[in-house]
Amino acid sequence: MKTSPPRFLRSALTPAALLPLVAAAGCAIARQDTNEPLDAEAIRRFVPGTTTAREVVEQLGAPTEVVQLGHRSVYRYDATTAKSAVLILVLFNMGNQDQRSDRLWVFFDDRDVLTHYGATFGVHRTQYALPWEDIHEAEDNASRDADRPGVGR
Repeated sequence: MKTSPPRFLRSALTPAALLPLVAAAGCAIARQDTNEPLDAEAIRRFVPGTTTAREVVEQLGAPTEVVQLGHRSVYRYDATTAKSAVLILVLFNMGNQDQRSDRLWVFFDDRDVLTHYGATFGVHRTQYALPWEDIHEAEDNASRDADRPGVGR
């Protein structure tokens, strides 16, 4: 003897009743940029003992921060990119955000002449990915570095 589900379940399982559940599922992506990526080629042309603070500002614009170290100064430049991917299911949601930065610290002596600098370049490596994906693969980073002028060696 075959039994059928109760009447309230039969009506609840109609395609029209499932439509709101299916419509609630989806995905989303987002991107947020802060400042322009740093010009790696221009930075690599800076020469300690020769390049002045004025020349750095002419090449890169106003720094994000200026720090005084006695009679010396340090300029900080930065740019950040964040990419987010979200999978929205009815009862279970998951997402991932990959945020990377370009950062440059430029050190000047008491005459505003460059003594040294330190730079990292990462905004071009930012990727959309869900939590189970590896976004730090060496091959991915190498190919992205090769595509950004001044970063690949």
